[in-house]
Amino acid sequence: MTRRVRLGVNIDHVATVRNARGGVHPDPVRAAEEAIGAGADGITAHLREDRRHITDADITALSELCRRLDRPLNLEMAVTAEMLDIALRHRPHAACLVPERREEVTTEGGLAVAGNEPRIAPVVQALSEAGVRVSLFIEPSEDQVEAAAAVGAHVVEFHTGRYCHLPAAERAAEFDRLAAAAAQASILGLEVHAGHGLDYDTAAEVLAIPEIVELNIGHFLIGEAVFVGLGASIFRMRKAMAEATGVRS
Repeated sequence: MTRRVRLGVNIDHVATVRNARGGVHPDPVRAAEEAIGAGADGITAHLREDRRHITDADITALSELCRRLDRPLNLEMAVTAEMLDIALRHRPHAACLVPERREEVTTEGGLAVAGNEPRIAPVVQALSEAGVRVSLFIEPSEDQVEAAAAVGAHVVEFHTGRYCHLPAAERAAEFDRLAAAAAQASILGLEVHAGHGLDYDTAAEVLAIPEIVELNIGHFLIGEAVFVGLGASIFRMRKAMAEATGVRS
């Protein structure tokens, strides 16, 4: 059975390069436009509390671009009052709630939803009432999936970093964990996405899990763009995804 899986491209690290020297170049909004032109189904951007890469001005410009090009913007955000206010002001297509620690280099694991339902549920409700589709970036575990459904999320995005960082010969158990969590999420009515650490090979591998309908990939694609260009890296990723799911390119 063939299926077309969506590709969301995270452009955070274009902003990381820009911010290393200041100024306006390279422009993440330009990168988002090129990504969409190359086959991205949507754009993902993480507005961190410390603004280490994406800025408030970027979110404003990305919101305008995605509306103009009729593509969804997925705003990754911490579960804070400040970020909720920003999300409600811009009303992106989707908001993905993620864990965030100032000292981390990148998002290091999934959001701990289980045990924190009273803090997370009101944020999910407020976003949902504003017409924003809510995703929770979680570990592929039974308790986190159950908690995601309980707080009213529409989507779960499974953290695939552990899978990607294991040697290929040791991935089978983690794959089984992802597959079981995806099946559970689908039964509970949650849409299933995946992201973090994926490259051409691992993206194709996780798409053997039939419930996954979207991948969100950033760092690898931006890194590849240094060598082949952003459009070419996205085109090759789309090709790998299509071959993995039996879709003719």
